[in-house]
Amino acid sequence: MTSRCALLVNPASGKGKYAHLVPAVRDRLAADGSQVRVLQGADAWEAAELAKSAAGEGYDVLAVMGGDGLVHLALESLVYSTTRLGVIATGTGNDVARYLGLPRGTPLDCADVIAAGHTRVIDVARAGAAHYLTVLAAGFDSLVSERANRLRWPKGQMRYNVATLAELRVFEPLSYTLELDGVRRQQKAMLVAVGNGPSYGGGLRMCEGAMLDDGQLDVVIIKPMSKLELVKVYPRLFKGTHVNHPAYEHHRARRVDLAAPGVVAYADGERLGPLPLSIETLPSALTVCVPEGTPQ
Repeated sequence: MTSRCALLVNPASGKGKYAHLVPAVRDRLAADGSQVRVLQGADAWEAAELAKSAAGEGYDVLAVMGGDGLVHLALESLVYSTTRLGVIATGTGNDVARYLGLPRGTPLDCADVIAAGHTRVIDVARAGAAHYLTVLAAGFDSLVSERANRLRWPKGQMRYNVATLAELRVFEPLSYTLELDGVRRQQKAMLVAVGNGPSYGGGLRMCEGAMLDDGQLDVVIIKPMSKLELVKVYPRLFKGTHVNHPAYEHHRARRVDLAAPGVVAYADGERLGPLPLSIETLPSALTVCVPEGTPQ
Protein backbone atom coordinates (compact mmCIF):
# COMPACT_ATOMS: atom_id res chain seq x y z
CA MET A 1 0.00 0.00 0.00
CA THR A 2 1.19 3.52 -0.85
CA SER A 3 0.32 6.20 1.67
CA ARG A 4 1.56 9.30 -0.19
CA CYS A 5 2.20 9.38 -3.92
CA ALA A 6 3.26 12.23 -6.19
CA LEU A 7 2.30 11.77 -9.86
CA LEU A 8 4.64 13.73 -12.13
CA VAL A 9 3.10 14.07 -15.59
CA ASN A 10 4.39 14.99 -19.02
CA PRO A 11 1.14 15.33 -20.99
CA ALA A 12 3.05 15.70 -24.27
CA SER A 13 4.76 12.29 -24.06
CA GLY A 14 3.61 9.77 -26.62
CA LYS A 15 2.49 12.75 -28.76
CA GLY A 16 -0.15 13.53 -26.14
CA LYS A 17 -1.96 10.23 -26.70
CA TYR A 18 -2.33 9.47 -22.99
CA ALA A 19 -2.92 12.94 -21.51
CA HIS A 20 -6.63 12.31 -21.09
CA LEU A 21 -5.86 9.33 -18.83
CA VAL A 22 -4.17 11.37 -16.08
CA PRO A 23 -7.35 11.56 -13.91
CA ALA A 24 -7.92 7.81 -14.31
CA VAL A 25 -4.30 7.06 -13.39
CA ARG A 26 -4.59 9.31 -10.35
CA ASP A 27 -7.76 7.51 -9.26
CA ARG A 28 -6.17 4.09 -9.77
CA LEU A 29 -3.20 5.08 -7.60
CA ALA A 30 -5.59 6.35 -4.94
CA ALA A 31 -7.85 3.29 -5.01
CA ASP A 32 -6.30 1.82 -1.86
CA GLY A 33 -6.83 5.05 0.07
CA SER A 34 -3.49 6.62 -0.81
CA GLN A 35 -3.11 10.36 -1.07
CA VAL A 36 -2.13 11.29 -4.64
CA ARG A 37 -0.87 14.68 -5.74
CA VAL A 38 -0.58 15.46 -9.47
CA LEU A 39 2.44 17.50 -10.55
CA GLN A 40 3.04 19.02 -13.98
CA GLY A 41 5.92 21.32 -14.87
CA ALA A 42 5.75 23.99 -17.53
CA ASP A 43 9.19 22.89 -18.77
CA ALA A 44 11.98 20.45 -17.98
CA TRP A 45 13.49 22.68 -15.30
CA GLU A 46 10.18 23.02 -13.44
CA ALA A 47 9.50 19.27 -13.73
CA ALA A 48 12.89 18.56 -12.16
CA GLU A 49 12.16 21.01 -9.35
CA LEU A 50 8.79 19.36 -8.68
CA ALA A 51 10.48 15.97 -8.47
CA LYS A 52 13.03 17.40 -6.07
CA SER A 53 10.28 18.83 -3.88
CA ALA A 54 8.40 15.53 -3.82
CA ALA A 55 11.49 13.64 -2.65
CA GLY A 56 12.31 16.36 -0.14
CA GLU A 57 8.81 16.23 1.30
CA GLY A 58 9.13 12.51 1.89
CA TYR A 59 6.58 11.13 -0.53
CA ASP A 60 6.58 7.33 -0.50
CA VAL A 61 6.46 7.12 -4.30
CA LEU A 62 7.18 9.48 -7.15
CA ALA A 63 5.22 8.07 -10.09
CA VAL A 64 6.50 9.38 -13.41
CA MET A 65 3.99 9.39 -16.28
CA GLY A 66 6.04 9.98 -19.40
CA GLY A 67 9.06 8.63 -21.23
CA ASP A 68 12.69 7.99 -20.36
CA GLY A 69 13.41 11.73 -20.49
CA LEU A 70 11.03 12.46 -17.63
CA VAL A 71 12.40 9.50 -15.67
CA HIS A 72 15.86 11.01 -16.21
CA LEU A 73 14.73 14.34 -14.77
CA ALA A 74 13.17 12.69 -11.73
CA LEU A 75 16.16 10.43 -11.13
CA GLU A 76 18.38 13.27 -9.96
CA SER A 77 16.23 13.68 -6.85
CA LEU A 78 15.76 9.99 -6.07
CA VAL A 79 19.29 8.61 -5.85
CA TYR A 80 19.71 7.17 -2.34
CA SER A 81 16.31 8.61 -1.43
CA THR A 82 13.62 6.81 0.56
CA THR A 83 11.13 7.84 -2.14
CA ARG A 84 10.49 5.00 -4.57
CA LEU A 85 10.34 5.49 -8.34
CA GLY A 86 7.22 4.33 -10.15
CA VAL A 87 7.17 4.41 -13.94
CA ILE A 88 4.01 4.87 -16.00
CA ALA A 89 5.44 4.36 -19.46
CA THR A 90 3.84 6.65 -22.04
CA GLY A 91 6.91 7.73 -23.99
CA THR A 92 8.44 6.63 -27.26
CA GLY A 93 11.47 4.62 -26.17
CA ASN A 94 10.43 3.39 -22.71
CA ASP A 95 13.68 1.49 -22.11
CA VAL A 96 13.42 1.89 -18.33
CA ALA A 97 10.00 0.23 -18.43
CA ARG A 98 11.53 -2.63 -20.43
CA TYR A 99 14.18 -3.08 -17.75
CA LEU A 100 11.60 -3.33 -15.01
CA GLY A 101 9.19 -5.62 -16.82
CA LEU A 102 6.49 -2.97 -16.88
CA PRO A 103 3.66 -2.72 -19.43
CA ARG A 104 4.22 -0.02 -22.03
CA GLY A 105 1.47 2.15 -23.43
CA THR A 106 -1.07 0.94 -20.85
CA PRO A 107 -0.92 3.56 -18.08
CA LEU A 108 -3.60 2.03 -15.87
CA ASP A 109 -1.74 -1.28 -15.75
CA CYS A 110 1.41 0.57 -14.70
CA ALA A 111 -0.57 2.36 -11.99
CA ASP A 112 -1.74 -1.03 -10.70
CA VAL A 113 1.88 -2.18 -10.44
CA ILE A 114 2.77 0.88 -8.37
CA ALA A 115 -0.27 0.49 -6.12
CA ALA A 116 0.58 -3.16 -5.44
CA GLY A 117 3.75 -2.05 -3.67
CA HIS A 118 6.34 -4.57 -4.93
CA THR A 119 9.82 -3.11 -5.20
CA ARG A 120 13.35 -3.81 -6.34
CA VAL A 121 16.63 -2.04 -5.55
CA ILE A 122 18.85 -1.26 -8.55
CA ASP A 123 22.07 0.52 -9.44
CA VAL A 124 22.37 3.98 -10.94
CA ALA A 125 25.19 5.33 -13.12
CA ARG A 126 26.70 8.76 -12.54
CA ALA A 127 28.42 10.65 -15.37
CA GLY A 128 30.00 13.85 -14.14
CA ALA A 129 27.24 15.59 -12.19
CA ALA A 130 24.37 13.73 -13.92
CA HIS A 131 22.78 10.36 -13.23
CA TYR A 132 21.30 7.88 -15.69
CA LEU A 133 19.62 4.49 -15.76
CA THR A 134 20.04 3.23 -19.33
CA VAL A 135 23.09 3.61 -21.60
CA LEU A 136 25.53 6.44 -22.15
CA ALA A 137 26.18 6.87 -25.88
CA ALA A 138 29.40 8.46 -27.08
CA GLY A 139 30.28 8.09 -30.73
CA PHE A 140 28.44 7.64 -34.00
CA ASP A 141 25.10 7.32 -32.18
CA SER A 142 25.53 10.48 -30.14
CA LEU A 143 26.78 12.40 -33.18
CA VAL A 144 23.56 11.42 -34.95
CA SER A 145 21.59 12.78 -31.98
CA GLU A 146 23.55 16.04 -32.11
CA ARG A 147 22.86 16.39 -35.83
CA ALA A 148 19.18 15.50 -35.43
CA ASN A 149 18.74 18.11 -32.71
CA ARG A 150 20.04 20.77 -35.10
CA LEU A 151 17.49 19.89 -37.78
CA ARG A 152 14.24 21.83 -37.95
CA TRP A 153 12.76 19.44 -40.50
CA PRO A 154 11.52 16.74 -40.75
CA LYS A 155 9.79 15.89 -37.48
CA GLY A 156 9.64 12.71 -35.42
CA GLN A 157 11.64 9.58 -36.21
CA MET A 158 12.27 10.69 -39.80
CA ARG A 159 14.52 13.44 -38.46
CA TYR A 160 16.83 10.78 -36.98
CA ASN A 161 16.79 8.82 -40.23
CA VAL A 162 17.88 11.91 -42.13
CA ALA A 163 20.55 12.69 -39.51
CA THR A 164 21.88 9.12 -39.67
CA LEU A 165 22.29 9.25 -43.43
CA ALA A 166 23.96 12.66 -43.23
CA GLU A 167 26.37 11.52 -40.51
CA LEU A 168 27.26 8.36 -42.42
CA ARG A 169 28.52 10.49 -45.32
CA VAL A 170 31.20 12.20 -43.22
CA PHE A 171 31.83 9.88 -40.28
CA GLU A 172 35.28 8.46 -39.60
CA PRO A 173 36.36 6.27 -36.66
CA LEU A 174 37.03 8.28 -33.52
CA SER A 175 40.11 8.33 -31.31
CA TYR A 176 39.24 7.38 -27.73
CA THR A 177 41.14 7.41 -24.49
CA LEU A 178 39.60 5.14 -21.87
CA GLU A 179 40.42 4.20 -18.33
CA LEU A 180 38.60 1.14 -17.02
CA ASP A 181 39.11 0.93 -13.26
CA GLY A 182 42.37 2.78 -13.72
CA VAL A 183 43.71 0.75 -16.65
CA ARG A 184 44.37 3.19 -19.48
CA ARG A 185 43.97 2.39 -23.17
CA GLN A 186 43.77 4.30 -26.44
CA GLN A 187 42.04 3.08 -29.56
CA LYS A 188 39.91 4.02 -32.51
CA ALA A 189 36.27 3.02 -32.54
CA MET A 190 32.92 3.76 -34.13
CA LEU A 191 31.41 4.29 -30.69
CA VAL A 192 31.74 3.55 -27.01
CA ALA A 193 28.66 2.82 -24.90
CA VAL A 194 28.61 2.63 -21.11
CA GLY A 195 25.54 0.78 -19.86
CA ASN A 196 23.88 0.65 -16.49
CA GLY A 197 21.23 -1.42 -18.29
CA PRO A 198 21.19 -3.23 -21.62
CA SER A 199 19.26 -1.02 -24.04
CA TYR A 200 18.62 2.50 -25.24
CA GLY A 201 16.86 4.21 -28.11
CA GLY A 202 13.67 2.19 -27.81
CA GLY A 203 15.10 -1.32 -27.51
CA LEU A 204 18.57 -1.17 -29.10
CA ARG A 205 20.37 -3.77 -26.97
CA MET A 206 23.83 -2.25 -27.30
CA CYS A 207 24.92 -3.45 -23.85
CA GLU A 208 23.31 -6.88 -24.09
CA GLY A 209 23.67 -8.79 -20.82
CA ALA A 210 24.02 -5.73 -18.59
CA MET A 211 22.39 -6.22 -15.19
CA LEU A 212 20.77 -3.53 -13.08
CA ASP A 213 22.07 -4.77 -9.74
CA ASP A 214 25.58 -6.17 -10.26
CA GLY A 215 27.49 -3.05 -9.19
CA GLN A 216 29.19 -2.90 -12.60
CA LEU A 217 29.07 -0.80 -15.74
CA ASP A 218 29.04 -2.61 -19.07
CA VAL A 219 31.39 -0.97 -21.56
CA VAL A 220 30.86 -1.80 -25.23
CA ILE A 221 33.36 -0.76 -27.89
CA ILE A 222 32.47 -1.07 -31.56
CA LYS A 223 35.77 -1.17 -33.36
CA PRO A 224 36.29 0.39 -36.81
CA MET A 225 34.31 -1.08 -39.69
CA SER A 226 33.11 0.10 -43.07
CA LYS A 227 30.04 2.29 -43.25
CA LEU A 228 28.22 -0.39 -45.19
CA GLU A 229 29.01 -2.91 -42.48
CA LEU A 230 27.78 -0.49 -39.82
CA VAL A 231 24.43 -0.23 -41.61
CA LYS A 232 24.24 -4.02 -41.90
CA VAL A 233 24.98 -4.55 -38.19
CA TYR A 234 22.38 -2.04 -36.98
CA PRO A 235 19.31 -4.37 -37.16
CA ARG A 236 21.15 -6.92 -35.01
CA LEU A 237 21.09 -4.47 -32.10
CA PHE A 238 17.37 -5.10 -31.58
CA LYS A 239 18.07 -8.74 -30.76
CA GLY A 240 21.48 -8.30 -29.14
CA THR A 241 23.11 -10.59 -31.70
CA HIS A 242 25.74 -7.96 -32.56
CA VAL A 243 27.74 -9.44 -29.68
CA ASN A 244 28.96 -12.10 -32.13
CA HIS A 245 30.38 -9.55 -34.57
CA PRO A 246 34.21 -9.34 -34.65
CA ALA A 247 34.08 -5.55 -34.14
CA TYR A 248 32.25 -5.94 -30.82
CA GLU A 249 34.29 -5.66 -27.61
CA HIS A 250 32.91 -5.81 -24.07
CA HIS A 251 34.29 -4.95 -20.63
CA ARG A 252 32.92 -4.49 -17.12
CA ALA A 253 34.17 -1.84 -14.73
CA ARG A 254 33.08 0.17 -11.71
CA ARG A 255 34.56 3.41 -13.05
CA VAL A 256 35.12 4.54 -16.63
CA ASP A 257 37.00 7.65 -17.69
CA LEU A 258 36.14 8.42 -21.30
CA ALA A 259 37.57 11.03 -23.66
CA ALA A 260 37.34 11.68 -27.40
CA PRO A 261 37.67 15.02 -29.20
CA GLY A 262 34.47 16.50 -30.57
CA VAL A 263 32.15 13.90 -29.03
CA VAL A 264 29.10 14.76 -26.93
CA ALA A 265 27.61 12.14 -24.61
CA TYR A 266 23.91 11.29 -24.37
CA ALA A 267 22.20 9.11 -21.76
CA ASP A 268 18.52 8.25 -21.21
CA GLY A 269 18.06 10.05 -24.53
CA GLU A 270 19.23 13.33 -22.99
CA ARG A 271 22.28 15.44 -23.82
CA LEU A 272 24.83 15.26 -20.99
CA GLY A 273 27.62 17.30 -22.54
CA PRO A 274 31.00 16.92 -24.25
CA LEU A 275 33.64 14.40 -23.29
CA PRO A 276 35.75 13.88 -21.24
CA LEU A 277 33.51 12.37 -18.58
CA SER A 278 34.07 10.18 -15.57
CA ILE A 279 31.37 7.55 -15.16
CA GLU A 280 30.87 5.37 -12.10
CA THR A 281 28.33 2.94 -10.78
CA LEU A 282 26.32 3.70 -7.66
CA PRO A 283 25.29 0.29 -6.33
CA SER A 284 21.80 -0.16 -4.83
CA ALA A 285 21.06 3.55 -5.21
CA LEU A 286 17.40 3.47 -6.26
CA THR A 287 14.25 1.66 -5.20
CA VAL A 288 11.79 1.07 -8.04
CA CYS A 289 8.25 -0.29 -8.28
CA VAL A 290 8.06 -3.57 -10.20
CA PRO A 291 5.47 -6.24 -11.00
CA GLU A 292 4.93 -9.04 -8.52
CA GLY A 293 7.32 -11.91 -9.11
CA THR A 294 10.14 -9.74 -10.46
CA PRO A 295 13.54 -11.15 -9.32
CA GLN A 296 14.88 -9.09 -6.43
